Amino acid sequence: MTDLRTKLEGILARTVQNNLWRQRQCFNLIPSETTPSLIVKMCEISDPAGRYAEHRTLKGKEIYFYQGTDFIRDVEEELRGAMREYFSSKEAELRTISGQMANEVVFKAMVRHLNAENPGRMNRMRLVMNNDLTKGGHLSSQPMGALFNFVEMDPETGKEAVLNFPVMKDNPYRIDAAAMVDLIKARKPDLIVFGKSMFISREPVAEARAAVAELAPRPVIMYDMAHTLGLYGAFQKPLEEGADLVTGSTHKTFFGPQRGVVVSNFEKGHGLRKLWTEIRGRAFPGSTSNHHLGTLLGLLVATHEMNAFKEGYQGQVRKNAKAFAKAMKSHGLEVEGDPAEGYTETHQAIVRVRKYGTGEEVARRLENNNIICNYQALPDDPSFIESSGLRTGVQEMTRFGMVEADFDELAGLLADAVIKNADVRPKVAAYRKRFLEMKYCLPPKEACEMAAKVLESAFPTAEYAKRFADNLSKVVSAS
Repeated sequence: MTDLRTKLEGILARTVQNNLWRQRQCFNLIPSETTPSLIVKMCEISDPAGRYAEHRTLKGKEIYFYQGTDFIRDVEEELRGAMREYFSSKEAELRTISGQMANEVVFKAMVRHLNAENPGRMNRMRLVMNNDLTKGGHLSSQPMGALFNFVEMDPETGKEAVLNFPVMKDNPYRIDAAAMVDLIKARKPDLIVFGKSMFISREPVAEARAAVAELAPRPVIMYDMAHTLGLYGAFQKPLEEGADLVTGSTHKTFFGPQRGVVVSNFEKGHGLRKLWTEIRGRAFPGSTSNHHLGTLLGLLVATHEMNAFKEGYQGQVRKNAKAFAKAMKSHGLEVEGDPAEGYTETHQAIVRVRKYGTGEEVARRLENNNIICNYQALPDDPSFIESSGLRTGVQEMTRFGMVEADFDELAGLLADAVIKNADVRPKVAAYRKRFLEMKYCLPPKEACEMAAKVLESAFPTAEYAKRFADNLSKVVSAS
């Protein structure tokens, strides 16, 4: 027991140190991360975190295979309604536990859908069109990612039959819509996948939908919004623009814990309704058993937060990203993207830093100065190993209350660390103290009262419960 206590004390001491560093001393600018609200965190560790709720539709009825699941069944139904409200969609599949799994579920379902008329056979997708990985394409829609084993091999190249979108000659971050249309009509892919991980421009969804309208069979259009899910509506509305499916992660620009989602308008009577049935079947039992019910409960809270605050949050994120990009430019950094659009239309700003070291070296230098971002290969880099860029995102710090002018000061500190190799860590830590209260959620006092009740209920022993609830109240009151 003494040995166990020593090990746990060491782990928890390091955990506390990391919490204090990341949450109170650093500016977190990684575009694929966010900090959930206190109530979301409390839900994540509540009783459902250790439970199961497997279910599927059999003979028109939803069958649950575990008892004690009425609460989580209601949570999932309420979440489905909240997600449909957010996307203005007809359907939502919630059991995928990551954006990559959401994509994989769609790819599996596409294979089954395309083989519906081929009993006893399971041919892969003949051709998939997507964004080039080296030009910002998302890993999860690449053959080395979730697309693995779901697309045919091209006999001429010996590689997977994947066709990348053409890009503009003067702007490699934007798809050349006219050239894309010609390729779609000539090559007739089974699936068209929009979405990126280095993501600063809109995708030409409407143009693709017009291009496939007369093709038979019509290609399915999917939009992987992993990075921009929390900007749905303000940035793009893919379902209204012509996408059949939207997938994404719920923990980047969206307020949730780490999960995935698939949404569509494939209601009963829709021509692709059978594809939706396959998607549900590939979610369970095809890809998940326990679908992490603690984070499911947390996602319900996060989705209600998104629906309540999305207008103000989304607008501020996009204004902050443009302001941050312009500020970094004014402080001497080389910012990628179209200046006429403020360099970005999303939460991301991309910086070229090759003059000051590799992307990896500069990202580490910034980390040592409490500014957390990630290195990124730019479109003209030979590989990810030889990256010359940084990828930054403003979504998390926007939620901690930063507005346009605040990002100008941060840009100056970042530029000093990059260009001058200056030690700005003390200034960064001091500046972060101004942005510790989370916005776009309930105020701290109300949130604390609710979180304390959840925490108190999580312990079977009343004495422990009261101690933890009292301690939580003291911590929030002190801060």
